[in-house]
Amino acid sequence: MPSYTVTVATGSQWFAGTDDYVYLTLQGTAGCSERHLLDKPFYNDFERGAVDSYDMTVEEDLGEIQLIKIEKRKYWYQDDWYLKYITVKTPVGDYLEFPCYRWITDEKEIVLRDG
Repeated sequence: MPSYTVTVATGSQWFAGTDDYVYLTLQGTAGCSERHLLDKPFYNDFERGAVDSYDMTVEEDLGEIQLIKIEKRKYWYQDDWYLKYITVKTPVGDYLEFPCYRWITDEKEIVLRDG
């Protein structure tokens, strides 16, 4: 099963971090991954200025990654998040960067293309 490494960079502005649930979906030329919760047990993910990495294993080859979808869902109270960028390391070792550089508010799905 193919494995991807996803790195998420949170901005360093005041209140840029979030405690909300963050989900990621990879969309490739050969298919789409399941929605994955980005979370490390007993770790405070997506803090201000943090760069966090997560391993994602998918069922089948997705082909060349074209875009990613980020979903933010409320955990306790509504919490804005400043997402700088996401990088994806593919199973063959290629690195793709998906710039965002904006605030994600409410419960939304954001689509990012390779930049």
